Amino acid sequence: MNDRTSKTVQGYTDPAFKAVENVFRSQLQKTPGGGAVCVYHQGRKVVDLWGGVRDDQGNPWQQDTLSVSFSTTKGVTATLLHQLVAEGKVDYDTPVSEYWPEFAANGKAAITVRDLLTHRAGLYGMRKLKLSFDDLLDWDKTCAALAAAPSNTDKAPHSVYHALTYGWLVGEVIRRAGGDSVTNLLQEKISRPLGLDGCHIGVPDSEHHRVAMLLMGWPQGQAPRSSAKRPSLKKKIAGNLKYGLDALSKRGLAPDFSPFEDAVTVRDFHPRKLVTAQGLRAAMPAVNGTFTARSLARMYAALANGGELDGVRILDADMLPVISAQQVDTLDRALFSPMRWRLGYHQPYVLTRRRPRQAFGHFGYGGSGAWADPTRNLSIALTVNAGSGTPWGDMRILKLGAAALSGANSLR
Repeated sequence: MNDRTSKTVQGYTDPAFKAVENVFRSQLQKTPGGGAVCVYHQGRKVVDLWGGVRDDQGNPWQQDTLSVSFSTTKGVTATLLHQLVAEGKVDYDTPVSEYWPEFAANGKAAITVRDLLTHRAGLYGMRKLKLSFDDLLDWDKTCAALAAAPSNTDKAPHSVYHALTYGWLVGEVIRRAGGDSVTNLLQEKISRPLGLDGCHIGVPDSEHHRVAMLLMGWPQGQAPRSSAKRPSLKKKIAGNLKYGLDALSKRGLAPDFSPFEDAVTVRDFHPRKLVTAQGLRAAMPAVNGTFTARSLARMYAALANGGELDGVRILDADMLPVISAQQVDTLDRALFSPMRWRLGYHQPYVLTRRRPRQAFGHFGYGGSGAWADPTRNLSIALTVNAGSGTPWGDMRILKLGAAALSGANSLR
């Protein structure tokens, strides 16, 4: 398949949102891999596009291609927990140990569900748990290790991004209070009611063939052909970053990135392991959610529309101001960025002068992301399989978000 064919964009765009399509087309030409973008406005799907390649053989991204979306998963997990709050099964300010008694060990009895959702539980470290990637495939083993661990409150009361542990911490509360696994509850409470075509945390074997290969993090000498131009850019960015950090260090101002290193260090881990059969079957509710952009945008469209879409309600309308209210005002001590944490979400970054202040969602490593803006009844989602973005997304979702906002504003 030639490069021209592999970069073909398919799907539909409402004329008012043509800028989203233009940005997406441009991005596919400049970046390796493929992806999909979907936008809902006023309860209606106005952008549904896909293109590029799904693997290193150049096979095209399909309409139903699923993609592991890293931390974009956290927003889906949070939504599931909020449903349990609405049902009266969970309370944000109740200690976690009320639902998970073993969690009280090592002085953690006072940590609340709100602390988990806002990354203030002090349980961000993976390194000291001494768990391998294979260990993480065992839900009970991982949760037992977290329940036994002490909390590190050195950075309190600031947030410290729980990059991986968030999934099992929030997920075990969901399991205990909801009476079933995150995998099953997601299908029961969100995916099937909304008719989503691909929204999984723990992918059934029958759907593995739809999953795109991850093309980031390839060992030297094994990079996909389509990413041949990336190393020089990567080196340039790394060099600029090192220069800046060295300059800050000489002035005694260098940030301490050790919390983030602790949060993501897992023995024998490589991103590509998430798309093995074992990695896809497992539930890792902070990192291995596997979605179509269409499904993410539709879930967030329901949230943007007061919790309901096409006659299906997934959350009470009075819950929306609660889950979208900012909880943390300070810089996150692992990400050194003003994440403006909500309850399980952050305020989206958008490449415009003014952020959508009431918007909430979550971005992920590699470039994926999804969010809702209730003030405009707007949602957007991007799924990708290649990129060198930050832990909370990259420039692609920022530009697409700006284009979506522009389209929505033109109709106000």
